[in-house]
Amino acid sequence: MKVPDIIIAIDGYSSTGKSSFAKKIASELGFLYLDSGALYRGVTLFALEKGMISHSGEIDRQALNRALLNLDLHFADKGEGSRTYMGERCIENDIRTLAVSNKVSPIAAVPEVREFVDEKLREAGARKRVVMDGRDIGTTVFPNAELKLFMTAEPLIRAERRMKELKAKGEKTSIEDVLRNLKERDFIDSHREVSPLTKAEDAIVLDNSRMTMNQQMEWIRNLLAEKFGADFQK
Repeated sequence: MKVPDIIIAIDGYSSTGKSSFAKKIASELGFLYLDSGALYRGVTLFALEKGMISHSGEIDRQALNRALLNLDLHFADKGEGSRTYMGERCIENDIRTLAVSNKVSPIAAVPEVREFVDEKLREAGARKRVVMDGRDIGTTVFPNAELKLFMTAEPLIRAERRMKELKAKGEKTSIEDVLRNLKERDFIDSHREVSPLTKAEDAIVLDNSRMTMNQQMEWIRNLLAEKFGADFQK
């Protein structure tokens, strides 16, 4: 099986399983997986821990912009796959809490934060053979990506998936709160001034509301075979 040196950009709504899907694709193709959302979550975690977000949700943008100059957020593989680090600290679990989820969209709407994350993503994807997921990968970060996907699913199904993840981590919340959070994030992501969430004109839509991961992988194999002549029988 041979796939050319390409970038696969996966955009879409939160809790559509973009990261899980992207990781599976990267693993099967031997590509590097990059999670742009993890970097936005990392900045959000940093801002929360440093008191840069008030109880009312107001962001101290001046302090945050100064901190971005020296903030060391990066991906590293120390035997457990690609994970997100702040300096030497692995923050992969810390960035997946509801507290971070509730604040990540406003943080991601800050232009300087988007510039910070985009620069890191472009550096990581310079050699291609990358699968990257996020909100604006195919429209802003890599507009020339050879394959662009846009993932969506019904809101209630997305909320149920997110609820399952949070329960597995021991977080107590309600389906109503999770659904409200998803809808708020959808609105903020789609209406922010800089790089709003939108489908690239040449992106292929995948609605995985009622698809298993195996079915999604069969879908992407067929697509890669059609577009790039990939043969998964070898």
